Amino acid sequence: MDPNKAILEYKIKAQLGEGALWNHQTQEFFWVDIEGKMLHIYNPETKVNRSFPTPSRIGTVVPSGKESALIALEDGMYNINTLTGDIKLFTKVETDQPENRFNDGKCDPAGRLWVGSMHLEQITGRANLYRIDHDGTATKMLDSITISNGIVWTKDQKTMYYIDTPTGFIRAYDYDLTTGDISNERIAVEVPTSLGYPDGMTIDENDMLWVGLWNGNAVANFNPQTGELIRKIEVPAHNVTACAFGGPNLDVLYITTASVDMSTEEMTKYPNAGSVFMAMPDVKGVKSFSFGN
Repeated sequence: MDPNKAILEYKIKAQLGEGALWNHQTQEFFWVDIEGKMLHIYNPETKVNRSFPTPSRIGTVVPSGKESALIALEDGMYNINTLTGDIKLFTKVETDQPENRFNDGKCDPAGRLWVGSMHLEQITGRANLYRIDHDGTATKMLDSITISNGIVWTKDQKTMYYIDTPTGFIRAYDYDLTTGDISNERIAVEVPTSLGYPDGMTIDENDMLWVGLWNGNAVANFNPQTGELIRKIEVPAHNVTACAFGGPNLDVLYITTASVDMSTEEMTKYPNAGSVFMAMPDVKGVKSFSFGN
């Protein structure tokens, strides 16, 4: 297949598919439908997609054990049993800002969850990025964020990349594995609006970035050292939200999309928007981190 084109992997009409993550322990693709209030666990081997409803919008998911995961709901982090769907509160976060909801997040190499928020009306600068430690302690790491999105760490565990979508920037930070602190903020990539808006993000074995493009019909592959666009993978959906390398060899790129925020013309052009897509870009990803490690 063409390494620069994605094809349909699992047809579904998710409203706002997001949170792409490959669970290498179970060989399953974890993802969420934020507005559909649903956690999805997809098995590419069997083509079965298990779905678990959540009581409020679900921003992201990270594994926390063989049969458990941590999910970000509107008022905090919850444990969910990935067999039964039973949900229990883990820690309340940002309950003083009911006009916000949680969005994307991932675990760092030490197994701490980094998760950010966004204002429901997308008002500029009202959101934050938090680090959730193993004991449930939440520390605000960045403020004045608008739409907190993709977050990844380099192989040497010394750099963190992070996206606040409307800025169009992928920012880099020095990252301290021991303390979980970040410093020395700088712009690694400037994504021109002609490409779309940077959304969810993953990183490959060469420390290159792969970014879903909202309003961009593609996943973009950037070199964060130079800021340049290496290539694009075309996706038959208008709003491409997140991606993750998966499969036994971590060489399949699974891609989530949205079916919201499209014109009638775009809906006709992209009838499978909201589905999960896949591509084989001839590069491998790295294993994702679980909460608590």
